[in-house]
Amino acid sequence: MSGLDRFADRLAAPLRVRRGATLTLVFASVLVTGAATGSWSEAADDGRKTPPPAVRSDAVAPSAGRTAEQAAEAAAEAMADGKSAQKAAEEAVSRSGDRWGSVYSHGEYEEFEQALDGAYTGVGLWARRGADGRMEVSRVQKDGPADRAGIRKGDRLRSIDGERVTGRPVTEVVALLRGDRAGTPVRLGLERATRAWSETLRRARLSTDSVTVTELPGGAVMIKVAAFTKGSGEAVRSAVREAPEGAGIVLDLRGNSGGLVSEAVTASSALVDGGLVATYDVRGKQKALHAERGGDTERPVVALVDGGTMSAAELLTGALQDRGRAVVVGTRTFGKGSVQMPSRLPDGSVAELTVGHYRTPSGRAVDGRGIVPDLEAEHGAEARAETVLTGLGPPS
Repeated sequence: MSGLDRFADRLAAPLRVRRGATLTLVFASVLVTGAATGSWSEAADDGRKTPPPAVRSDAVAPSAGRTAEQAAEAAAEAMADGKSAQKAAEEAVSRSGDRWGSVYSHGEYEEFEQALDGAYTGVGLWARRGADGRMEVSRVQKDGPADRAGIRKGDRLRSIDGERVTGRPVTEVVALLRGDRAGTPVRLGLERATRAWSETLRRARLSTDSVTVTELPGGAVMIKVAAFTKGSGEAVRSAVREAPEGAGIVLDLRGNSGGLVSEAVTASSALVDGGLVATYDVRGKQKALHAERGGDTERPVVALVDGGTMSAAELLTGALQDRGRAVVVGTRTFGKGSVQMPSRLPDGSVAELTVGHYRTPSGRAVDGRGIVPDLEAEHGAEARAETVLTGLGPPS
């Protein structure tokens, strides 16, 4: 499968953010994929290719092809004038009004390809906004640069390379932490209790632990999916199969910025017995995604989500919620429900432009709206999820 084909295989999360005119590639599990809904009919669960719900043809960005041409022309003219082709293409995409449209440099594109294979360049540190609004370390990857420097979960992150992070979106904080090359330095300002200090780390090529499994004290199993990288869907299926008999599942999608749609669909196959997962349109053509037959439909399931749940992770959440397969607990998801496809530019960079949007099995649009949990819980969401799980019996 070519690199460009792999782009078409996903509903892309916003994997980079703009810093001035610069696009910075971001791949991380924290950034980015109705409280009462009806269940999808049992008729759609029998594995047949049921007709998808109607999708508005005007959901497609009608100017995507035209914008791609304009970006290519702008890049070619800039190259002829000895100017930056990527910057010219970025300006053309920006003028198009495409909210998710952006341009990758050749290096950024390669970095993203590696990220989809389960690797990234960084320091092995994840961040989130704490209850007091300040940025804190939510996870430290074992044996990564941050771990070796003694940074711990719960430490406050005050600055990155001298730039204060308080009040910044998590996406920008992650962008500052990540890098294109291993060995590049990044200086962190940290705080723990009354101690404040600085630490200079060197970025490294790290493997992502996209799926982690934890047995909870009450006997339930928590499956944390950090991102839908290659192999993550099958890892979820294995985790469900290997869970103790009768154990409930907490599917933790908090901070999941999305990734490969095919992996999210495979993950859904762990918990449903075939049927519709989502519909989407690409330049006016309606398509549908279906789960495989044979999933476990007996275990009770709670899905944990938050504002960092994006793109393919929202697709999975919406499918489980619409079909009555999971109770969704947490806060409203991000609202990234658009489909991007790439165009190669003359200088080797890639313009990624919106060509359509996806909908949940019941026909709900996600882009710009997000998914509302069945049970709102901003603080103590994990404990609430366990409480809900204990009250759920096997699905009827």
